[in-house]
Amino acid sequence: MTVTHGTALTSEITEILVTRCGLDAAAAARAPAASLEELGMDSLALLELSAVVADRWRVRIPEQAGQLSIGGVADLVAAAGPAGHTENSILIAAPLPLVWEITNDVARWTDLFTEYAVVEILHRDGDTVRFRLTMHPDENGVAWSWVSERTTDPATWQVRARRVETGPFEYMRIHWYYDTEPAGTRMTWVQDFAMKPTAPVDDAAMVQDFAMKPTAPVDDAAMTERINTNSRVQLAVIKERIERAYAGGGDE
Repeated sequence: MTVTHGTALTSEITEILVTRCGLDAAAAARAPAASLEELGMDSLALLELSAVVADRWRVRIPEQAGQLSIGGVADLVAAAGPAGHTENSILIAAPLPLVWEITNDVARWTDLFTEYAVVEILHRDGDTVRFRLTMHPDENGVAWSWVSERTTDPATWQVRARRVETGPFEYMRIHWYYDTEPAGTRMTWVQDFAMKPTAPVDDAAMVQDFAMKPTAPVDDAAMTERINTNSRVQLAVIKERIERAYAGGGDE
């Protein structure tokens, strides 16, 4: 299942305003159509919002942003970028705390994903972990790897991650969030990225990650398709493994 882009983006903009700009979350919930100025966002708050949006999505917020609602800001970001965007989710028949625990145990991702051979934890700082992922060797016996950084927020059941070693990407940012539903837990992956204009078609990280042929075009559209395909495969694997663990009475 694919989640609505606008809903996820509006939630993300709201989170930025609450955590970085001092927005009253309750006031925003009561008046979703209110402008940022009506919600009490002053010029300093709008400058902070502009800085975060520019860093996260490479999108410039206009000077009159105070006249926009939160949804209006989300629409502006959606219209201007990012270059590549994917959203995929799956419903797992297991309680949220168990799904959260298993999927955020990075050191054991080799037991959860089919594509990773080695996970090396490089640094931990509170809820943030920096780690190196190494793929299974390709047909030439080469195992490609990169460094990522991941921050969990147990209070909101959300995770933010980014590639530190970006390979063929200008940037790659990942947002995971979890929701309880009557049949279990829905886990959603959102990925925002842009390809480097000069990325070689045979870039190792790209070819290994997404099984792209050396002659395939390396543009945002092609990468979006590949990420969607790979995400659906891995989500299905994760669902099966967690549900098996839950049926067995706990973690595998």
